Amino acid sequence: MKLAKTLPILLSLGAALGSASAWALPNDRDQPIRIQADDAQLDDKNGVATYKGDVIITQGSMKVTGNTVTITRTQSGDIDVVTSVGNLAYFEQLQTAGDTKPVQGYGVTIQYHASQDRVVLIDRAKVVDKDNNVTQGEKIVYDTNKKLASAGRATGSKVTESRPRIDMVIQPKKKTDEQKAQ
Repeated sequence: MKLAKTLPILLSLGAALGSASAWALPNDRDQPIRIQADDAQLDDKNGVATYKGDVIITQGSMKVTGNTVTITRTQSGDIDVVTSVGNLAYFEQLQTAGDTKPVQGYGVTIQYHASQDRVVLIDRAKVVDKDNNVTQGEKIVYDTNKKLASAGRATGSKVTESRPRIDMVIQPKKKTDEQKAQ
């Protein structure tokens, strides 16, 4: 499977929300992918791989977890959709070399639609960037090409916790002693 090219995009959602110009560590996509699970079902004919039971997928500084992770492929073998479901599904990734805290994303369901370059976090969706800025809502959608994020109601999707409003917390920028003196 060509997972190495698509997982970095899924995990860069939080990095993009925190800083549109900052993405993931450049060498993450060159690292081997490790998948750990209690059970794996691979259906090559239909292009579906399903991993169940405390699933952990890592590649470089990236990490995706969930109770179930399903990866579907197109007829040509490219990744179509990666879906992680859990209580809560989770992803993390460092934005730049030297970072000590990764960007983190949570949701009951996290989907990456490769052909549409879109990441969707549904139900108790939450993104925390490295500066502890937080975005929460029923649904957070991110277009990886346009670097455009939207958060709102999860219309048409079942949610366990209704959140009629978006909740954001933006941390103040730390000022240097020189800036304070001015």
